[in-house]
Amino acid sequence: MAAGQGTRMRSRTPKVLHPICGRPMVHWPIHAAREAGAGTIVVVGSPDGTLAAHLPEGVAHVVQPTQDGTGGAVAATAGELPHDVPVVILSGDVPLMTADAIRALVDAHAVSGAAATMVTAILDDPTGYGRVVRAADGSVAEVVETRADGDATPAQLRIKEVNTGVFCFRADALLSALPRLGTANAQGERYLPDTLAILRADGHAVAAHLVEDPQLTLGVNDRVQLAQVTAVARRRILDGHMRAGVTVIDPGATAVDVSVAIGQDTVLEPGTILRGATVIGSDCRIGPQVTLTDCTLHDGVTIRHAFGTQAVAHDGVTVGPYAYLRPGAVLRDGAKVGTFVEIKNSEIGPGAKVPHLSYIGDADVGADSNLGAATITANYDGRRKHRTTIGKRVRSGVDVTFVAPVTVGDDAVTGAGSVITGDVPAGSLGVARARLRIIDDYAARQQADAPDGPGD
Repeated sequence: MAAGQGTRMRSRTPKVLHPICGRPMVHWPIHAAREAGAGTIVVVGSPDGTLAAHLPEGVAHVVQPTQDGTGGAVAATAGELPHDVPVVILSGDVPLMTADAIRALVDAHAVSGAAATMVTAILDDPTGYGRVVRAADGSVAEVVETRADGDATPAQLRIKEVNTGVFCFRADALLSALPRLGTANAQGERYLPDTLAILRADGHAVAAHLVEDPQLTLGVNDRVQLAQVTAVARRRILDGHMRAGVTVIDPGATAVDVSVAIGQDTVLEPGTILRGATVIGSDCRIGPQVTLTDCTLHDGVTIRHAFGTQAVAHDGVTVGPYAYLRPGAVLRDGAKVGTFVEIKNSEIGPGAKVPHLSYIGDADVGADSNLGAATITANYDGRRKHRTTIGKRVRSGVDVTFVAPVTVGDDAVTGAGSVITGDVPAGSLGVARARLRIIDDYAARQQADAPDGPGD
């Protein structure tokens, strides 16, 4: 169910599309359902159809025509539901349910033989949740909503067992009860939990499945709760990586998206943020203060105090501190990108070094070359980008600008302070700067020529 307005988020973005650790909120229960073995997944959206374009492939989308409550939302799916398997109802704003928890619910439902099984939790502060009223035999008698004054009595408000919004129904029983839902409540809506009382009146058993971990059922109604849920999801992700052999020095100062892959014996220092489709190999050391988005790092890479997007670092690469890897940066085995260096759409060959204060854009740097401090590739002429090609074992002096398009051959050398505007043949020295001119006694002459003569 994902058709709610989400007005308390105070956002132009639909509530269930707000990201949690790199994945839209509504995708979390979808992924959990798929992992649990769901054959059919249906998402109920609002009439504006916003969600349809944001759902994973193979997920059906139906519209709840009017905002008439959770019962109306499930009723909108009637044409999509299979009639011969259990139907699990999840909420798009309750993203922390796991595949294991869903499987446990389905198993408990099968063992109970009930027409409906609801997931409940006991909360120290149940404010805002529907309360579970038990019958004398321990089964569920009803769920009392608490959204508005008058929905529940004072005694019911003292109940700490709550409806989590997660249910498992026998399909025929659910489809029989939905048309009979009424709107006799303060909100004037059709509440899905009211089907439980209808089923009991029909003589069916209604069971409850109490979860021991209430974090599974945390819902999101505003940005405070979004932050709380995100913190739980982030810790789960880090715990999974740590159990798989990754060292996280300070989990409270580390953020890793759910889509990130990390190899064994890699160490994440504080301040590390890994986003998107980032893949990190084994024996890497990342951080402190590193942000990588959609990057690929092979084994044995070290990155400190750096920012990277859509970049690739092969085995044994070192980066930073204070480096910027932009899209298309490829660092081959053993390459080094040092302090205050920016690489964009360029390949740095095996063992090549760009140690200090340089910008390398739209360039190919050969193996074992060493570019001196303040090396610049001037790749843009105001209309088009041009490429710089630097061969193997090239040594560029400090403060050299390569004005693309230009090619520097293998084993060439460029003099410090040069502006290289033409090709430098292999094994040659390229120097492009004014000759040094010495004026003797210059300081004394300046003083003698001053209007008032030398100062006191």
